Amino acid sequence: MKLATVAFYGFALGLLAVGLRELLTGFEENRCSMTYMFEYPEYRRVALPRRVARLYPAYGLYLYGEGMYAQETRALKLTGAPVLFLPGNAGSYKQARSLGSVALRKAENMEGGLHFNVFTVDFNEELVALYGGSLRRQTHFLHESIKAILRLYKHLKTPPQSVVLVGHSMGGVVARALYTLPRFNTNLVSLIITQASPHLAPVLALDPYLLDFYSAVRQKWVNQANKLRNVTVLSVGGGYRDYQVRSGLTSLPCPPGDPNKLSLVATAVPRTWVSTDHLSIVWCKELVLATVRAFFDLINPETRQFTENPEKKMSVLNHHFIRHPVRMLGETQDNSISILDFPEAWSEVNTLRLAYSTPKEGQVKYFMFALSSRRKAYSHFYCRNNNLEMTSWVYGCVHKNGSSCVHAVDLSMGTELLPPYKVLILSLSDLSSVTHLVVSASNLNGKQFTVECEWQRQESQTLSVPVPHVLSFGLTVSDVTVNSSGLLHTIKLQHFHQVYQAFRINVASQCKVHKDRLPNVYRINVPWFREDSITTVSVPSLHTAPNCQYKVSIRTSLPRVLGQILRFCGPMVPVYTAVTLLLACGGQLSFILKSRRAADMRQVVGKGLLPHKVNLPIYILHILLSYSWFQEVWSVLCLPLMDTLPPTTPDATFHEGEGAAEEWLQFLSPLLYIFGAAVAYWGSTLLRLIIRLVSLILAPLHRPCVSRDCGTLRPRTQLLITLCLTVTGGTSCGALSIFAAFLLHLYRVLRLQMAERSLSHMLNLAPQKHKEVENGSVDLNKPKECNGAPLLSECALQEVRDDLQLHLCLSALFTLPVMLIAPSLIHWIRNLRYSTQLDPDPCWPHIVPVIIVYMLLINCNTLKLSNSKLLPLTSCLPLPFAIAMVTFSPLHLYRVTYFLTAALVPMALCCLL
Repeated sequence: MKLATVAFYGFALGLLAVGLRELLTGFEENRCSMTYMFEYPEYRRVALPRRVARLYPAYGLYLYGEGMYAQETRALKLTGAPVLFLPGNAGSYKQARSLGSVALRKAENMEGGLHFNVFTVDFNEELVALYGGSLRRQTHFLHESIKAILRLYKHLKTPPQSVVLVGHSMGGVVARALYTLPRFNTNLVSLIITQASPHLAPVLALDPYLLDFYSAVRQKWVNQANKLRNVTVLSVGGGYRDYQVRSGLTSLPCPPGDPNKLSLVATAVPRTWVSTDHLSIVWCKELVLATVRAFFDLINPETRQFTENPEKKMSVLNHHFIRHPVRMLGETQDNSISILDFPEAWSEVNTLRLAYSTPKEGQVKYFMFALSSRRKAYSHFYCRNNNLEMTSWVYGCVHKNGSSCVHAVDLSMGTELLPPYKVLILSLSDLSSVTHLVVSASNLNGKQFTVECEWQRQESQTLSVPVPHVLSFGLTVSDVTVNSSGLLHTIKLQHFHQVYQAFRINVASQCKVHKDRLPNVYRINVPWFREDSITTVSVPSLHTAPNCQYKVSIRTSLPRVLGQILRFCGPMVPVYTAVTLLLACGGQLSFILKSRRAADMRQVVGKGLLPHKVNLPIYILHILLSYSWFQEVWSVLCLPLMDTLPPTTPDATFHEGEGAAEEWLQFLSPLLYIFGAAVAYWGSTLLRLIIRLVSLILAPLHRPCVSRDCGTLRPRTQLLITLCLTVTGGTSCGALSIFAAFLLHLYRVLRLQMAERSLSHMLNLAPQKHKEVENGSVDLNKPKECNGAPLLSECALQEVRDDLQLHLCLSALFTLPVMLIAPSLIHWIRNLRYSTQLDPDPCWPHIVPVIIVYMLLINCNTLKLSNSKLLPLTSCLPLPFAIAMVTFSPLHLYRVTYFLTAALVPMALCCLL
C-alpha cells in the first residue's frame, strides 16, 4: 500500500510538473525587438505639494528625459503633450524609458517641434497584485500627480486640459479606479491605454481589500457606463506568452455596445503580431512603436495637445491597433477616380486566378475583371500583393470605354496588412453598382512586386472538422483534406468550446512551390475576442498554392491540456492542498480516538484525497442552486455566492448547454483535487525532511531532552507571549505576529524531532526488550498504558513519536496561512521606514483566534487529545469545513485561513477540556 501510494502521488506530481512546464515554457521564443536608449536616461523628480508629500512619502512623480531634452526640461518649463506611465505589481517607475525614448526619437523627425512629455509614477514597487491595501492609496496619489502635471503647463497660451495614461499590469487597473474617486474630474484624463492589466478579476485574491477594490471599479464602469461613454480605454493583453495574466482577464468589463472601449491581444495588433510576456510588453519595440504612432496621430495640430474628440480617438486606435488599412491616417481619396486611358496598359482577365510579377523596368499596368459573369457563381474577390507602395490599388469600374476603364471608385480602404503582404477581400454583394474590378499593378519606379488575385466561393472553401475528445490523449486524430486550389481556405474547428481543450495542428502539403510565390500565412482566428495569432511560413499553408493538396491533422496535446487547466484553474490547487491537509488532520484525530496513538504523517496525508466525500456534495449543491426555492433558502441564510470554476467559454454565445458545464466540473474538479493532494503529500514529505535536517544542525545548541514536553511553554509564559503577539499584531503587522507564532510551533516540532532521535539512540543500547520492538515482535500500535513507565522506555519513545507525527501534520497545515499572508508581511517590511503600522491590515480580523490557536496547540499532545470529551465531535468537523472551503474559497483564497482557523479552534479546545 505504501508503494502504491508513493507511485500514485509520484504520477500525480509528474502530471503537475508537465502542466507547469507547459505553462511556464510551452510557448514560442520572444520575438519582440528590444528598445534602446541612444542617450543616458534621466528621471527628474517633480515637486509635489507638502500635503501630498506628507500623505504619500513612499511615492514620487518623475519626468523622463535624455540628452539635450533632459537639459532643456530641468526647470520643468514644458511645452509638449503630457503622458503619464503607471507601473504595475512590483514595477519600477524606470520602466517608462522605452515609451519615453521612442517618443523622443520619433519627435526629432516631426515638424514644428511637436513632442511629448513622458512622466512616470514611483509606487515604491509595491506588490499590489497580492496585497490590495495599497491600491486605494495609489489611486489617490495618481489623482494628485495628474493635477501636479497639469499645473506645469499654466504658462502656455493653450495649456493641456487632460493627461494620457499608460498603465502596465495593475497600473492599468489603478488608472480606471480614478473614476471611483468622488472628487475626480473626468475631463483630466482623455485616454487610458493598459498593458497586460487584469481588468476582469485579480489573478490571486489573497485579501478582501483587493476584491473590494475590483468590485468598486467594476460597479463604477458598469453601472455608470453612460456617464463614462466618452472615456476612451484601450486594453492590450500579452497573449499566450503571458502566463501571469492570461488574455481573458485583460478584457474590459463594459457594456457590449460601448464604442469607446477596446480589448485586444498583442498578437492581433498590426505591424506587431508578436506575443509578449508580462514584462516585455512594456519594452516590446513593435508594440511601443504602435503606441507612439497612435499618440502622434492623436495630436490636434491647432492646440498641439491630445484631441478631445472621442470619434477621432477611436479612429486612430482602430487604425493602429485593430485593422491597419495600409495608408496614412487621414489620407482620403475621392469616391470618383479617373484612370487615364492607356489601351496598351490594360489587360482583361478571363481566368479564375491571376498571378503576376512585375518586370524590372517601370511600366503602367492594369488588370480588369468582369463582374457580370461571376456574380452568380462566386461570392468574393480575393487579392493580395507584396512590396506594392500604392495605397490605392483595387478599383471598381463605373464607366468603361473600350478595353479600359475611364471612371472608377477606390475600393482599397478595406485592405488589411499582414506580415508578408497586404490583402483585400471584397464581397460581390456589396458591388452592385460596379461592372468591373480593376487591379493596378503599375511600377513606375521599377520596384518589383507580385500580385495574386482570384474569384472565391467561400462556402466551397470553408471546411469543418470536429476536434478529438480531450480524453483521447493524442491517440486519435481528426483530419481533413483540402483539394481545392484556392489562395485562401478556412477550416472551422467544431466542438472547440472548453478552455481546457488544446491541440496540435499539422498541415502537410503535396505540391511544387513556385519560386515567385508569396510567403504563406497561418492565421488562427478567435471569433469572440481580438486574439488572432499570425504565423508566416515559407511553405504552402492555409493561404494555399495552386494545384496543391493539403492534409490538416488535429491531435489532442496532453501537456497543453494540463497547461490550460493550470492557466485557468491554478488558484484551485492551493485550495485543494489545504483541503487535503485539513482532512489529514481529521484522519489523525480519528486515529487517536480509536487507538490513542498517532498515525504516520505520510499515511494520513495520503488518505486525505477523498473526492467522493468533498466533490459530491458540491455537485449536489450546484444542482440544488438551479432551483429557485433553494436559492431563496440560500439567501435567507445570508450565505455568500458559491465560487465556481471559470466559465466554460469566453463568451456566453458559445455555450452549448448545461451538459458542457457539467462535463467541465466533473472532469476538472477531481483532477485539481489530485494535483492539490500531490502538493500536500510531497510538500509534507519535504517539510519532514527539512525538520530532520534543521534539527540535526540545532541539536548541538540544545541540551538532550527525552520527554514529550520538549518545546512546550509554561501557562504563564504562554499567556504572556499570546498577549505580546496580539498587541504587536494590532499595532504593527498582523502577519508578523502570525509568523512568530508559527515559528514557535515549528520550534516545538524541532524539539520533538531532537527528542525522538535522542531516545532512539539511547534505547539502541537498551536490553533485548527494545530490540524486540525494533524487530517487530512487539506492536507499538496497540493501545498500551505507559503511566509510570521509566523515562527511557519504549513507551516514552512511542509517546514522543506520536506527538511528533501529530505536530508534523499541524505544522504542514499552519504553513498555508503563513504563505497566504506573506505578501502583506513583505509590504510591511519594505515600508518600515515610512510607517511602523500596516494600514489596512488584512490579518487583523482573525489575528486573535489564529494566535490563540497556534499557542494552545504548541502544548498539545496525543494524551490530552485522547482524554478529551470533545475529540469525537472534533474529529468529524474537518470534512464539513473542507467542503465549505472548496465551495467558498477558489475565488477568495484568503478565506482558506478562516476555514482552517475555524477547524482548528475545536482542536485547541480539546487540549483544554
